[in-house]
Amino acid sequence: MTERHDAVDVIRTKRDGGTLADDQIDWVVDAYTRGVVADEQMSSLAMAILQRGMTREEIARWTAAMIATGERLDFSGLGKATADKHSTGGVGDKITLPLAPLVAAYGVAVPQLSGRGLGHTGGTLDKLESIPGWRAALSNEEMHEQLKDVGAVICAAGSGLAPADKKLYALRDVTGTVECIPLIASSIMSKKIAEGTGCLVLDVKVGTGAFMKDLDQARELAATMVDLGTDAGVKTSALLTDMSTPLGLAIGNGNEVAESVEVLAGGGPADVIELTVELAREMLAGAGVTGVDPADALKDGRAMDAWRRMIEAQGGDADAAMPDAPHVEEVRAESDGVITRLDALGVGVAAWRLGAGRARQGDAVEVSSGVMLHKTLGERVSKGDVIMTLHTETETRMPRGLQALDEACDGAGAVEIGDSAPERQIILDRVGTAT
Repeated sequence: MTERHDAVDVIRTKRDGGTLADDQIDWVVDAYTRGVVADEQMSSLAMAILQRGMTREEIARWTAAMIATGERLDFSGLGKATADKHSTGGVGDKITLPLAPLVAAYGVAVPQLSGRGLGHTGGTLDKLESIPGWRAALSNEEMHEQLKDVGAVICAAGSGLAPADKKLYALRDVTGTVECIPLIASSIMSKKIAEGTGCLVLDVKVGTGAFMKDLDQARELAATMVDLGTDAGVKTSALLTDMSTPLGLAIGNGNEVAESVEVLAGGGPADVIELTVELAREMLAGAGVTGVDPADALKDGRAMDAWRRMIEAQGGDADAAMPDAPHVEEVRAESDGVITRLDALGVGVAAWRLGAGRARQGDAVEVSSGVMLHKTLGERVSKGDVIMTLHTETETRMPRGLQALDEACDGAGAVEIGDSAPERQIILDRVGTAT
């Protein structure tokens, strides 16, 4: 077929600071997905976008063009409102696990398409695969049935959703263009809009353990994504949340499942409960459910009941205990005082090196490897107190895990003990409104 545009002309337009026309965007995204535009041409265009930026209209059109390369899911036949949450990723971020059944307990359908971890940020599917028998891959029909019967599903996104994104994401990863806000926003939102949810709440992480280290950058990303969702007819809002310190006390796969179950049983760490409940409020409001306190469903067992049904519907054993790692090392306080720093990145890299994460797509992860915190930011310790334990299934990984803690914060270490620490604020800002 004769192509209606030329890749070089599109690149030049953006390179020289111009605005891409709708037809140029539609063509270049489709042609790249079809293999007509070469990787080196798209990487050049991505770099031009990184350097020159995009208007709101360009980003919206780029997102729509990526959606158009694949299928769109339709949950309108469910007969109930749908709501979803997306997190930009962090350390100890297991919030999806208790959140999906919690929202489902109020009659809202939660189609949670999730991914796997890469590097120091954990993946929801990796965590759930710690549960014996649980499966991530569901057909669209199975998703619909589970949403009707159970109200919540956490599963892998099918290859049919925004295939352009998968190809472009892999390219950005190796060409130094990952940090481009228009491309990050369109990558996330193309999949979420194609997913067909009526309401979307974004959890944009900020801090050392997050992709966005700076609050202003995170706010720009959040605003861009909220605009994209709103323009596409999806009720979209965002919470900017702290990721300078790990969320909760468990970092890993199986141990994060265990902590999530603790939260569903009415216990668990205060920061995990706070964020789970706040995101649930936002999702329920977007779905039109008001005048309820989602904390109640954690206390009275409704959320736990929904969790058990959700896990069992996907073949999992909801009663299975998580395995213990055979190799454990303790990290102790070197002085008396208060923990003034517990660096999320340092702890996350340690967990990754211990086997909880992967360096490349397709690598296996270890179920019981990771880090368990016994003290956290702001807590008082005495010299010799155990601050954390490192767990691994592979003994030779332990030295590198310990080294990650020492190397954190430019060699100052992941843990700092001083006289006092400011109270941690979990929710830093909000963008948009779910109602």
